[in-house]
Amino acid sequence: MSALIILVLISLLVAASFLGAFIWSIRDDQYIDKEGAAMRILFDDEIQKNK
Repeated sequence: MSALIILVLISLLVAASFLGAFIWSIRDDQYIDKEGAAMRILFDDEIQKNK
């Protein structure tokens, strides 16, 4: 039973670290470009021709 408690605590620690990394990435403005990917899909051929 003690192994189960340890595993639950470790899983909560891992989940909290992923949540912290997600919140950090949002505050660091990593998701600021909302339309860039959509525009790159539409104009992908023109970008490759210019290279």
